[in-house]
Amino acid sequence: QVQLVESGGGLVQAGGSLRLSCVVSGRTASSIDMGWFRQAPGKEREFVAVSSSSGGRTNYADSVKGRFTISRDNAKNTVYLQLNSLKSEDTAVYYCAARGSNLYSLYRSPHEYAYWGQGTQVTVSS
Repeated sequence: QVQLVESGGGLVQAGGSLRLSCVVSGRTASSIDMGWFRQAPGKEREFVAVSSSSGGRTNYADSVKGRFTISRDNAKNTVYLQLNSLKSEDTAVYYCAARGSNLYSLYRSPHEYAYWGQGTQVTVSS
């Protein structure tokens, strides 16, 4: 059973930065693709970024491209999401998610992910 635990959320001013972490247990991180999603109040959960199991392939939502960076340290079984140039519209609960590695596709739909963390709140004040 894969378990995911996020940390690193908080309150930050617009233009600031945060780094979110997601620690993976129960399975070797190098065998799973990892995604980050977010959900704002009253809105559906939306895709933010995804990394292949090796970290060699990534994909981002247009709304965060150039501001957010997904990375991973498989030796530490940890995936990161660096959030820069934060905007008020980035305020949401951020979730990491995991699925078995796929050599050909990176998935953006939350329905493709079997394992989820509990979420970490990011609040950006304007």
